[in-house]
Amino acid sequence: MASVILGTAGHIDHGKTALVRALTGTDTDRLKEEKSRGITIELGFAELAAEGRPHFGVVDVPGHEAFVRAMVAGAAGMDVVLLVVAADEGVMPQTREHLSIVELLAVPELVVAITKCDAVDEEWLELVDADIEDVLSSTPYGDAPRIHTSALAGTGLEDLLDALSTAADRVHAADRTDLARLPLDRVFTIQGTGTVGTGTLWSGVIDAGAKVRLLPDELDARVRSLQVHGREADRAEAGDRAALALTGEGGDRERVSRGSVLVTDPAWTPSWMLTTRIRLIEDTAWLLEHNQRVHVHHGTAEVLARCALLESEPLAAGDSGWVQLRLEEPLVARTGDRLVIRAYSPVTTMGGGLVAEPAPPKRNRLTDLQRDQLNQLVDGSVEERSSAAVALAGWAGVTQARLPIVTGATPPECADAVHSILSEGVLRAGTLLVSAAVRQEAEERVLAALDAGHVEDSLRVSVPLARIRAGLPDWAPPELADPIIDALCDAGKLERADGGVRRAGFRPELTPDQEAASARLYDVLSSEGLGSPLVDELPDDLTGRSDFWPLVRHLESTGRVKLVADGLYVASDEVDAAVQRIRDALGGRDALGPADFRAVLPVSRKHLIPLLNYFDGTGVTLRQEQGRSVPEA
Repeated sequence: MASVILGTAGHIDHGKTALVRALTGTDTDRLKEEKSRGITIELGFAELAAEGRPHFGVVDVPGHEAFVRAMVAGAAGMDVVLLVVAADEGVMPQTREHLSIVELLAVPELVVAITKCDAVDEEWLELVDADIEDVLSSTPYGDAPRIHTSALAGTGLEDLLDALSTAADRVHAADRTDLARLPLDRVFTIQGTGTVGTGTLWSGVIDAGAKVRLLPDELDARVRSLQVHGREADRAEAGDRAALALTGEGGDRERVSRGSVLVTDPAWTPSWMLTTRIRLIEDTAWLLEHNQRVHVHHGTAEVLARCALLESEPLAAGDSGWVQLRLEEPLVARTGDRLVIRAYSPVTTMGGGLVAEPAPPKRNRLTDLQRDQLNQLVDGSVEERSSAAVALAGWAGVTQARLPIVTGATPPECADAVHSILSEGVLRAGTLLVSAAVRQEAEERVLAALDAGHVEDSLRVSVPLARIRAGLPDWAPPELADPIIDALCDAGKLERADGGVRRAGFRPELTPDQEAASARLYDVLSSEGLGSPLVDELPDDLTGRSDFWPLVRHLESTGRVKLVADGLYVASDEVDAAVQRIRDALGGRDALGPADFRAVLPVSRKHLIPLLNYFDGTGVTLRQEQGRSVPEA
């Protein structure tokens, strides 16, 4: 199992840093200001490794209310939280706020350390213990162990390690087959090494030497070297605390900072909107109203956003509902991610949420169907999430490469899910997956375009594919039309003919008058062999007919004549015979001029040049600088 990330939480001066130092031997207060003021200002890091126990990467967070933004950045990615409560003060405001943040971020395990127990009597300690139990009772951590400790005296530390080890054993290891994502919580420069970014690897693996991308600024970089828990390593795996030396654009210290996200897969993209299911904490005095401005904490990033309520009523304390966050700076999110929202001013924690759509279209009010699909997206199985993501994407569809991001599942899980949803009507169109509903509408539009084509030109054997493709709306992806046509052909509703498609069983039917006109038109076009008259030279009794062009296209689509050039139709038999004469007389020869072909094709120059251009286009002749050549048949 990879390292378990253990983070502290709790009110200022309750002994978080002292307890970490007693457990690990590391003083996580590294800044001069922290040491002079005696408080933690920035995130601190340590390693807790004891024989026979899980390996912990420790993140020590500040407890002062002014540094909650740093606390949230540290809490992102925690597996186990060590909630620290001083026995001499008990539960305080930041105890409650930190606990709310931990709950909103759905950190799976929590252990309580009651510190400074040597400074109070037993009766007071029992009251503090009962107060903590009461606070935890309304959270998922009601059964969390509460360990009495003293960092100064060293008491209770073994019991605390036992409790932490038990909690760590219940943590599910992050999947290393997942896409790699590492939110940076510190960026600094080391002489001789350059820019270094540190963070907890949320998922996947990153190798030394790997090409990576820093989002949302779209900066390319290479991992020159990396350390895992302070030791040189060739690879960092999901759950590791890692420090990466970066070169390239992403190694620019002026452009990379806390909140940047390091990824390896091109499917990750920054987003300016998130569709989220938001829940306000029980004791907030705030309402969440439409267009309200809030601070959004996601991963190690903090951005401002406007809240677009997708349901009619404002959210009050304890309420939950669907909210689209319109961000003022982009974030790199994924379905299933947790986030915290804090009021714009004064800055206090209001609630948190679960990301459903990491890059959604702009939404206003939800339909019942969309609400069900969003719930399915965050609560369903991988197959249900995949189906919902594809359905919510509408005509835009979802690429399979993007599916792990819009479902929160691993690439192997998504590959298995694709097989399932394809059998349920989802259509693969190139790299895209489109929903059964979009597929049905697209098929209806294609069939409507086909029927209109048959009506417009009832004598044509088939409708050109370009006419059919144009039947889909402008917003449809261009790669969708052909798979829809293929599916309709496979279903027996369409059939291919003459380079186009037609309704299955459709055959053009000429009236007796059209039969006669068609026969006369063919006779005129074929009467002079390759020297066929141009359309504007045909008799008026033919060109004056309202169905003249349908008759011409009918002759063409049935293979009796060929369009050689604009306005020039030649009997197919004559064209085929000319091809054979060219190959027999000139096959294998190069640098041929018009006179060479004139000897084989007894036509005027007016017809010779269009015929040669036609033969160039069909590969019978090859046009080169020195003349034409005729490949041997």
